[in-house]
Amino acid sequence: MKMSRYFLHTLREAPSDAEAAGHQLLLRSGSIDQLMAGVYTYLPLGWRVKRKVEQAVREEMDRAGGIELHMPALQPLDIWEQSGRADSMGSVLFRLRDQRERAMALGPTHEEVVTSLFASHARSYRDLPMTLYQIQTKFRDEARPRGGLVRVREFTMKDAYSFDMDDAGLDVSYDAMFVAYRRIFDRCGVPTIAVEADSGAIGGKDSREFMFLTEIGEDVIVRCDRCDYAANTEKADFRRVPAPIKVPLPTEEVATPGTSTIEALAALLGVPASKTAKAVLYMATDPHDASAPAQPVFVVVRGEMQVNEIKVRNHLHGVELRPMTDVEARAYGIVPGYTSPIGIDARVRVIADRAVAETPNLVAGANRDGMHLRNVNHGRDWSAAEGDVIDCALAEVGYGCPRCDGTLGAARGIEMGHVFRLGRIYSEAFNVTVLDEAGKQRVPIMGCYGIGVDRIIAAAVEQHHDERGIIWPATIAPFDVHLVGLGLGRDAALAADAEALYAELEAAGLDVLFDDRDESPGVKFNDADLIGLPLRVTVSSRNQTAGVVEVQRRDAGEAEKIARADVVAHLVAAHRASIGTLLGR
Repeated sequence: MKMSRYFLHTLREAPSDAEAAGHQLLLRSGSIDQLMAGVYTYLPLGWRVKRKVEQAVREEMDRAGGIELHMPALQPLDIWEQSGRADSMGSVLFRLRDQRERAMALGPTHEEVVTSLFASHARSYRDLPMTLYQIQTKFRDEARPRGGLVRVREFTMKDAYSFDMDDAGLDVSYDAMFVAYRRIFDRCGVPTIAVEADSGAIGGKDSREFMFLTEIGEDVIVRCDRCDYAANTEKADFRRVPAPIKVPLPTEEVATPGTSTIEALAALLGVPASKTAKAVLYMATDPHDASAPAQPVFVVVRGEMQVNEIKVRNHLHGVELRPMTDVEARAYGIVPGYTSPIGIDARVRVIADRAVAETPNLVAGANRDGMHLRNVNHGRDWSAAEGDVIDCALAEVGYGCPRCDGTLGAARGIEMGHVFRLGRIYSEAFNVTVLDEAGKQRVPIMGCYGIGVDRIIAAAVEQHHDERGIIWPATIAPFDVHLVGLGLGRDAALAADAEALYAELEAAGLDVLFDDRDESPGVKFNDADLIGLPLRVTVSSRNQTAGVVEVQRRDAGEAEKIARADVVAHLVAAHRASIGTLLGR
């Protein structure tokens, strides 16, 4: 492709609202263009990258046994109501009505569609196992799009769905997708780590995220400094230090005026925060029933810990939580700032973290203004209901690893992909059954697997760039070679040789971007560095006289002089070597 005829315009400066380096470079290189918040046009250069990423995804999904199809983005809202997610997806779900006032949605994902599709076609165990996938546009009404292609309102996802007869079959399908994801990210030059994750609105009993670690990430993960344990903070557990075995002491009231925080209480009494009980009050609402009254929830953790609201929500079967107001608290006989689990109103559900239940002689509120209680013990002075003693504290930096003697650290990252063991949530909701070998109706078990195509592009640029521009991995670069001609308009013989080299490289199977513009060398080299193709070839009158061309790798240092007669073979070999490295060959 000749740049003089290509739709490509680079920018010297990035728009002021583009903060991340990758976002800036995608805009400056003429790869994408913003139409509105969270909605982007892929310009020709970026579109070529996207097609290569999609091809990498497609090849690895096919290798893992996936079968490609394409499902509608426009969906009837009633299938979302059937699954129960019309409410739980909340405002993220784009809703609209057609001319006949039928409620519709723009699909943010396709569990409902694929399950109803499978139900209408599958008949027996002979139809299983089956993994269906698509690469398709999704829509989510994000309140705060950010990071360029990282969090957008219209995006491309590869979503796959497996159907198996039993858990053993699901394990095989899940593992195949896990391996495929590893290969996809490696091929695209995006390093990831797999972390335990919360399943969120998708549902299911187990899931793992593939995270690209970067300071611009909006997710926080914790990981061990000794073993491979890693988890999203929403899911993470930690090693709780066993509480010392002590005889429960008698409770005693102590005056604590002006100590409505754990910090103030610990300072006044001269005790560590770990010897206090922290009360956190919520009102829980059912996202599936707007008419249902909110229910009070009292969560107790040790004073040095924070509540993991995701774990509390999951324990309460997906409720929405909001802080209880002081007015609401007093309506239940609770004194804010001095709240006590002792003698709590029977209407209030009490949930205790396991650490607070196992630690003796804590300081807790007395449920009287300016008063606390010493030596409060779970099981003697108060008790959470059976089943409501759970792990609900947030894992934090410095806590012990739950698997070994290591210590947890934190890192920020971007979720690149997510794999779920769904179980039978959707197959039961859509009444999917197949005949087993004995002729009995069985409900198949499902898994689902998503990858953000646009995020791969964003992460690749974030990972591979320098102060001059992008350094595209060879597997997803928009072109393989950037041919730069200097002074072509002043030297007919040079121009003819540049055209011949362009044709030879294309004939050898390389995609070439040929800078044949009437621009200065500085402009051409700056654009070449900004666009970031893996290999740059420069032809000039001086080099032609010497019978050489100049070749430079974008990810390397000095350029080298290659004989004109040898340059095509040299570039083909260099390109194959770069591709082979990313493909693990």
